[in-house]
Amino acid sequence: MNSNHLLLEEPIRMASILEPSRPSFFPAMTKIVGTLGPKSRSVEIISDCLKAGMSVARFDFSWGDIEFHQETLENLKTAVKSTRKLCAIMLDTGGPELQVVNKTEHPISLEADTKVILTPDQDKPATSNLLPINYHGLSKAVKKGDTIFIGQYLFTGNETTSVWLEVDEVCSEDVVCLIKNSATLSGTLYTLHVSQIRIDMPTLTDKDKEVISIWGVQNNIDILSLSYTRHAEDIRHARSFLSKLGELNQTQIFAKIENIEGLTHFDEILQEADGIIFSRGNLGIDLPPEKVFLFQKAAVYKCNMMGKPAVVTRVVDSMTDNLRPTRAEATDVANAVLDGSDAILLGAETLRGLYPVETVSTVGKICAEAEKVFNQDLYFKKTVKNVGEPMSHLESIASTAVRAAIKVKASAIICFTSSGRAARLIAKYRPTMPVISVVIPRLKTNQLRWTFSGAFEARQSLIVRGLFPMLADPRHPAESKSGSNESVLKVALDHGKASGVIKPHDRVVVCQKLGDASVVKILELED
Repeated sequence: MNSNHLLLEEPIRMASILEPSRPSFFPAMTKIVGTLGPKSRSVEIISDCLKAGMSVARFDFSWGDIEFHQETLENLKTAVKSTRKLCAIMLDTGGPELQVVNKTEHPISLEADTKVILTPDQDKPATSNLLPINYHGLSKAVKKGDTIFIGQYLFTGNETTSVWLEVDEVCSEDVVCLIKNSATLSGTLYTLHVSQIRIDMPTLTDKDKEVISIWGVQNNIDILSLSYTRHAEDIRHARSFLSKLGELNQTQIFAKIENIEGLTHFDEILQEADGIIFSRGNLGIDLPPEKVFLFQKAAVYKCNMMGKPAVVTRVVDSMTDNLRPTRAEATDVANAVLDGSDAILLGAETLRGLYPVETVSTVGKICAEAEKVFNQDLYFKKTVKNVGEPMSHLESIASTAVRAAIKVKASAIICFTSSGRAARLIAKYRPTMPVISVVIPRLKTNQLRWTFSGAFEARQSLIVRGLFPMLADPRHPAESKSGSNESVLKVALDHGKASGVIKPHDRVVVCQKLGDASVVKILELED
């Protein structure tokens, strides 16, 4: 596998660029998060998305009710069983999202250079001159000259379906705006974003808490995507809330950075969160266009150095309605991979797009090609330098395993782990080969019943770049007294062989605990 890796700094035969990509069990090291919705909720479509490379299913609760999402999740469970591919569950909160409510469902045409009134009176019907919104405090938050953006679901940025407004005047609770471009709003729900203005609403709303308490608890969600995270306290508050909900104390919390406020407090948010989602749709409105890439590169780098997953959104918007991405979008996906992103999140593209499976497949192929020219050597040196000396015991073992695997051109790294931490640390160093994380379940009790841990840890690694989990037999401990976990190692090797990652005569690096010591060993496989 390692021999396929090139560097952009090295001369590349132009003819080699035209060589077809090789299909594999793992479409790419970079993970793909797919948002399930009206166009992607059948068992057949979900199964095809899983086969194409989706490893995390996102359920966006800014729209749809609990019953709708539960039905979709049941279809996901069926698809997971039939494809035998693990998939993590991500619950995305609505958060303090401002919405325009169109109860009539009739399309609304807005003409440039005319005026429209935004009103908190939701009893009034939506028209070309009046748009009801779900927030009473807008008139107190904005002033003349402020910019407001309205679009369907996740913004497409398309000028015919999204509209820019400029605040002209405030009249009591109503806000009068000048329409800057002609557009037609169709559907029942549109999100509204006020550029660089703080909205005085809680990050975790009462509706979010209700959804988490019912749907989240019922389905043991793996990841909570906390929309509109603005402060580290938002993460602490959400974690405190989850800690009181049984198994959800294991749920990871990803901070969704969507505005200037979240950007300003990014460093402290990163310390508290388990991962970061860069919501570039909203960020692209709050930030000047020329600053978006700069924040992405700086923030992804910080996530990489802390070993926390970085997830990038809004990459192939045009595939919502088209079978191929634009040249700029394809390059954007590749650059996200080269920047060090762990995962690509698909929103409208799979939620309501016409080609959900093709979108997952296309993004996976672009990621795989970009990974071939990722400068792992430079990245490894930067990471080691950032960690500094003396290294912690685990950090030293993880970096050593990756260095050994690269030196001997191993086809895979196999890591035995209970908590998943060791495997995530190995993945932090971005090895060029897959890391097969063998999660060994641990027996635990709440004084009423015995249960095994491990399922959460395995699924949560599905959003980490290069990490591919498998759940081992609980009878085999992660820590070995005898010096070998022969049977569970054989299962891991067989898994690697079945997936095409490991072949006869390949070398494999194994990382495991041996009593009180951690051991890195190199195996040379026979026929």
